[in-house]
Amino acid sequence: MYSENAWDKYTKEELEKVDALATSYMDFINNGKNERLVVKESIKLLQEKGFKHISEVNELVPGTKVYYVNRGKNVCAYVIGKHKLVEGIRVLGAHIDSPRLDLKQNPLYEKDGFALLDTHYYGGVKKYQWVTIPLALVGVVVKKDGTVVDINIGLDENDPIVGISDLLIHLSGEQLTKPAGKVIEGENLDVTIGSMSLKDKNVKDIVLEALKEKYGIEEEDFLSSEIEVVPASKARFYGIDKSMIAGYGHDDRCCAYTSLRAILDINEVPSFTSCTILVDKEEIGSVGATGAQSRFFLDTIVDLLVKKGEYTPTSLATLLSASKMLSSDVSAGYDPLFASVYEPKNSCYLGKGIVFNKYTGSRGKSGCNDCSPEYFAWIRNVMDENKVNYQTAELGKVDQGGGGTIAYILGNENMDVVDAGIAVLNMHAPMEVISKADLYEAYLAYKAFLLK
Repeated sequence: MYSENAWDKYTKEELEKVDALATSYMDFINNGKNERLVVKESIKLLQEKGFKHISEVNELVPGTKVYYVNRGKNVCAYVIGKHKLVEGIRVLGAHIDSPRLDLKQNPLYEKDGFALLDTHYYGGVKKYQWVTIPLALVGVVVKKDGTVVDINIGLDENDPIVGISDLLIHLSGEQLTKPAGKVIEGENLDVTIGSMSLKDKNVKDIVLEALKEKYGIEEEDFLSSEIEVVPASKARFYGIDKSMIAGYGHDDRCCAYTSLRAILDINEVPSFTSCTILVDKEEIGSVGATGAQSRFFLDTIVDLLVKKGEYTPTSLATLLSASKMLSSDVSAGYDPLFASVYEPKNSCYLGKGIVFNKYTGSRGKSGCNDCSPEYFAWIRNVMDENKVNYQTAELGKVDQGGGGTIAYILGNENMDVVDAGIAVLNMHAPMEVISKADLYEAYLAYKAFLLK
């Protein structure tokens, strides 16, 4: 099935499954515009499929379905298998953060008749792509008494939207002489949220009154908030043939959703314990308590070992070295409009199935996880046995740049890991594009992997 066109093999019934998965995925990313919302959606889906929070489970037997949550921004789900844990587990690991703008701790100010919010961009973005598009504010404000207030402005069709202005073309002579990286400066990515003033109230006062009326928050509460600026638009089918999906956050929520769906749809007791973990902070180095470098994932494994009566001083190391993982992350899809930066025979193409990156990194493979040929041969066999369309790729030409995933982090724990995901056009833009066929093939691949 290597590098074949996935669309060629689908029957009418399979095409209906492709469309059904695409529709459910679009609902998922429309409702999950940031990490916290993705975790909420994931927990809802897990509970619908009979998964229970680990605190509700007294005994772990083959077939038991449990999940863990970390700080509202990680979720880790397990289906206990027939083999002992120390014989290894199957892991799908994806990240649920996406490039965006974050509000600063003291964001609100008034200037020349406008109320604005100061931002700091998160992850790798082309700053000019974030101006003059409909934006929304999502996140939480935590009051001093610990009350958590959910913020959601701009996603409901009845809500107002916000946005970032740009200089009109008529006065842009000097601006357009700047390089693309300087056309819009980071400190100018400020969100306009109001312009009304009255005789006894300025613009900022009116905005604060509106926030207090709707959410019961004061300006000081921004100090303990986590509010993200994200595109307000919903995911849509892309292309006259509806073969693609356009939306925000495909990187990496298309892999997160298919990894989650793969474990949700396990209706048998797997040979080896199956795991899907969704992590935060990949776009800024996988750091912090909710990133892949956190102890959270390893601590869940230790907890399972203890509950199963398998824990010894060496059991965690034994389990990890016997485990297999797919780092479920996207790849750069070949774009004919920018062909010069790709190496065609080592690029991935929309519609040809899940993409395996034996290594990522930059230039001289710096910072990459380079999986062993023995493990990749095992992967090839699983894909072929299950008639999954797959392809391999690198991230463009050798000297063009590069990137990384969470693969190396678990590779450092002596696990077999390879990157496996979906080809994306416009990666890191407010509107990214994927193929419905690749979404479906990724789901098939992930499920086959968990059950091998």
